[in-house]
Amino acid sequence: MARPIAETPILTGEEAIRFEKMRLEVENLSKEQRAQNSQKLKEAVSKAKKYITIAI
Repeated sequence: MARPIAETPILTGEEAIRFEKMRLEVENLSKEQRAQNSQKLKEAVSKAKKYITIAI
């Protein structure tokens, strides 16, 4: 049986300010910056895969 999903908490104070700053930073990225971030992430995942073994 599925568990109920908890309500999303409402951000207030410093948490709300920090969240808004982070949201604006992401929206202001250029296509080149997004591409660089994607490339860095892909490289990090490739490096991590060398050290991770998944056994099912």
